[in-house]
Amino acid sequence: LPEAFLNFLKVNGIDPSIYVPRYIRLKPGIGEIEAEIKCKLEKVDWLAGFHSLPPDIQIANSTAYQQGQIYGIDAASGAAVSALDISQGDHVLDLCAAPGAKLCMILDLLGDSGSVTGVDIARHRLAATRTMLQKYGLGERCRLFVADGTMFSLVPFVEWTSRRPWKERKKAAKLRPELIFYGQHSGVVGLRKSELGYDKVLVDAECTHDGSIRHIQKFEHWGWTTLQRRVLDAERTDRSLTTLQLKLLTNGFRLLRPGGSLVYSTCSLTVAQNEDVVEQFLKGNPSAELQDIDAAKDWPCKKGKIPKTWRFDPLTSQTSGLFVAKFRKL
Repeated sequence: LPEAFLNFLKVNGIDPSIYVPRYIRLKPGIGEIEAEIKCKLEKVDWLAGFHSLPPDIQIANSTAYQQGQIYGIDAASGAAVSALDISQGDHVLDLCAAPGAKLCMILDLLGDSGSVTGVDIARHRLAATRTMLQKYGLGERCRLFVADGTMFSLVPFVEWTSRRPWKERKKAAKLRPELIFYGQHSGVVGLRKSELGYDKVLVDAECTHDGSIRHIQKFEHWGWTTLQRRVLDAERTDRSLTTLQLKLLTNGFRLLRPGGSLVYSTCSLTVAQNEDVVEQFLKGNPSAELQDIDAAKDWPCKKGKIPKTWRFDPLTSQTSGLFVAKFRKL
């Protein structure tokens, strides 16, 4: 790793030499797979369905993987989903859904009830999410929209009428979310503005991904100067990116029904993208309150700089870095 990133880790209290295992989640009801992958799985005691294995073990050729019975997802990411406290029949919005592991876990938890709406602005990444849904047989209660998460709404922003000027109609078409996948039992939530609202919302916001050592290692191929520009540039972090995160959080909360819960998370270690965003959001949204996360009492993580928020990191948690905060709509 480059000196600039090692210094970044030092400032944030992270030991760069820490070993982080690889994590997988087994779909409910799966049988024995250790013999096939020739490796003993270590059960993650604090997160149901999760196991760890050495990073050199290949699972892609296993029957269980090819049949969609196991998939890779970091345990910290699984914790963010578990914080939602999914209940049978919930209608869930995943506002930054790609590449799709968290969305698949939500659908697993819902089983044969409720629905999930996945949204992402990146078409190619959401197409990969659609492939995951089909591979794991989880698409019946899910629909996917290519859309800007800061503006997404199930109600069109502008009425689609021929009386409007052509330029206005063209603008409305750009704002309208594009449905690229619709499961036959995914249902409809919020036909009218007065009815608009999801029971649970996940905003796993776009971030610098500096908490993911595996993501940072990709810059060995992409170029370390690109790391400086895309991850370590404080001006980008403190301005454009945090503005985007606040907009995503605000819109996700707008789409939440009264009494519902929203989880905000990033895989960044920085205060600017986490606690600072939460503080700004709370100042502008008096109907939002931070909630205790019941499951967090068993998590191997640290408290955030704001009460009721939590931080995973490689040293403390043996996972990727992740910040988690949970809100309730009064």
